[in-house]
Amino acid sequence: MLLADASAAAWSWNLISDFQQMWSFPFMVNAFRAGAIVAVVSAVVGWFVVLRRQTFAAHTVSAVAFPGAAGAVLIGVSAVYGYFALCVAAALVIAVLQGNGDHEESALTGTVQAFLLASGFLFIALYKGLLEGPQTILFGTFLGITASQVTVLLCVGIVVLAVLALIGRPLLFASVDPQVAAGRGVPVRALSVVFLVLLGAATAEASQITGTLLVFALMVIPAATAQVLTARPGLSLMLTVLLAFAATWLGLTAAYYSPYPLGFFVTSIAFAGYLLTLSVRALRGIRGRTGVPLPTEEVAA
Repeated sequence: MLLADASAAAWSWNLISDFQQMWSFPFMVNAFRAGAIVAVVSAVVGWFVVLRRQTFAAHTVSAVAFPGAAGAVLIGVSAVYGYFALCVAAALVIAVLQGNGDHEESALTGTVQAFLLASGFLFIALYKGLLEGPQTILFGTFLGITASQVTVLLCVGIVVLAVLALIGRPLLFASVDPQVAAGRGVPVRALSVVFLVLLGAATAEASQITGTLLVFALMVIPAATAQVLTARPGLSLMLTVLLAFAATWLGLTAAYYSPYPLGFFVTSIAFAGYLLTLSVRALRGIRGRTGVPLPTEEVAA
């Protein structure tokens, strides 16, 4: 009955009333709580992913969340266990493969990714239940998030952020200039392994909101947008969190008032912000080369 009432909801442009109506449903309260947790954790981890140029590794970990969750659904357990088990395992495999050279590492990582994706499609073919399960795994949903899942996400998020807080300074040093960091005695290899494990945990979290196909967008786009806006690490990290938070909550709101998948809205909003940022930077570049003020500057003058 609650789901039927929610599906009949209509946007009224009275923001207070609309949010009160959304939050009158416990599943929506859980969705916004989970979204907030996932947004913050994904933003912080994603900021380091972009800085370290490990987007391919992040893509691989997000891709293997699909067979992990599909396998868990197939054997009749919660998809949450599959998310965390295979995402962390894939991160460890990537960590082991590091050090073989960029070309060989990429080839091996891609091979593992292809095999696990094929396994995921096999699990779906063997799955005899309703199709909503696999569709939810791929594209995300806010309808099935329970209070216990929010608690799990919060606990994992606290652990991930706490570890990042402990290793943040040396990890930043190792990310910016690994050769100099290694020469100064920073354990670059160990930090890389720990970070990849944190990436796996953060990906498993975000997959439950955006779905496995689109988690990569939430992990990378806000961080890429923020790093276009500013090169200052502290400000860039703060902007990443704000952008991810805004994309997630706006996506949840849009998904509540429409029949389309949550992951589509989260990704589209984040991508629109990235395009807007690039457009502003391009206009600034044109102004700098030509010396012609933008229309807004003429008005201000």
